[in-house]
Amino acid sequence: MGVTCVIGLQWGDEAKGKLVDLLTQRHEIVVRYQGGSNAGHTIVTGGQTFKLSLVPSGILTPGVQCVVTGGVVLNPASILQEIDGLVSRGVQAAGRLMLSDRAHVIFPWHIAEDRAMDKSCSSGENIGTTMRGIGPCYADKVGRSHAVRLGDLYRADFPEKIAHIVAAKQLRIAAMGGEADPLLDARQVIADYRGYADRLKPYVIDTTAYLLDAMDAGKRVLLEGAQGALLDIDHGTFPFVTSSNSSGVGVSNGSGLPGRWIEKVIGVVKAYTTRVGGGPFPTEQDNATGQQIRDRGNEYGTVTGRPRRCGWFDAVAARYTARLSGVDTIAVMLLDVLATLPEIKICTAYEIDGQRITQFPSHVDDLRRAIPVYEILPGWEQEITSTRTMSDLPENARRYLDRLSRLVGRPVEVVSIGPDRQQTIFTGSDLGSVKSAEAGRISEA
Repeated sequence: MGVTCVIGLQWGDEAKGKLVDLLTQRHEIVVRYQGGSNAGHTIVTGGQTFKLSLVPSGILTPGVQCVVTGGVVLNPASILQEIDGLVSRGVQAAGRLMLSDRAHVIFPWHIAEDRAMDKSCSSGENIGTTMRGIGPCYADKVGRSHAVRLGDLYRADFPEKIAHIVAAKQLRIAAMGGEADPLLDARQVIADYRGYADRLKPYVIDTTAYLLDAMDAGKRVLLEGAQGALLDIDHGTFPFVTSSNSSGVGVSNGSGLPGRWIEKVIGVVKAYTTRVGGGPFPTEQDNATGQQIRDRGNEYGTVTGRPRRCGWFDAVAARYTARLSGVDTIAVMLLDVLATLPEIKICTAYEIDGQRITQFPSHVDDLRRAIPVYEILPGWEQEITSTRTMSDLPENARRYLDRLSRLVGRPVEVVSIGPDRQQTIFTGSDLGSVKSAEAGRISEA
């Protein structure tokens, strides 16, 4: 196997981190290729819970190389805190973690701009920013003039560049109605970021060259997507999206690997649907059912702690993102969350202005008017967290999975029935070896 890619097919939070962690054992390199510290991947293993934002989930598997490419925006303080936390728990980062010198750097002014923009839009629907400066950093990347890449921190003209940017940003933030920020002091920023640069220097390389060399050498690479395909800046529910291409279309430009080398794409979905922040959500259940799903699924943001909006599985949306991302198979996560429900609904179509459609709308206003058309399936009303094979799942649970597969148009290859590594069922022959190898790895932990 050459390159495998794991992509979320909903609005993020699909439990991609767990799947990447499980698949890592079959790969030599794990790559984060877009997004920033607004991503949150939670992995439970050996009785411990790890929460990762920037470091690839493969870091928990000894010997695997972990790469953060130029498609990611980096907050140096955040990634150093993450590295320190991992090292304090016995996870080795030195010699295994690589950060692209092309990655764009988040500065205090990006966070200040985030706050100012949110304040100016407070009367409208929030687009869901995490206030971590992700969007403003990507905006500077596209604008170029005020962009700083990680490799720039080591250049002789770094102080001069920062002084110029700070002067411009102070004017911009004031014009946006933002408050004066004592952190926007050029001398302090230069000192802080020179300190970050010194600590990060052992990790900084040209990851594009590294990955191209790895492909020439026949290395097995696993690409880890962040956020979800419905949040894609170009193909998602704009403007309620993230600032990068989080669907399959962003894999090559974010990683630097040509698409022709990708041999398999696994789309990850929850057995239901969640969303954070504003934007239309046709199957949302703002009621007791939604709260039950939220409580059982612990649907609170890994990064922000914000409660997620919860609703039924939207097959119209998932089929769209599966096609958009070139998905070969799907992984259904958190199936156990639905175990106590007497009946379960699946959205199979929308009605918009009296017309029934099965295509996902391109405009957010049309999606806002969409009324979900539901198919109702009986629940199984029994816990399944101890199940280890498909044949041992309740018949109604198997029927539910089969229906999701048919509606999305892709086979189900992975089913997660709990947060731990062991609570995973692999149905596809291509991934069959993961289960046996994982059993041995868990017993050694």
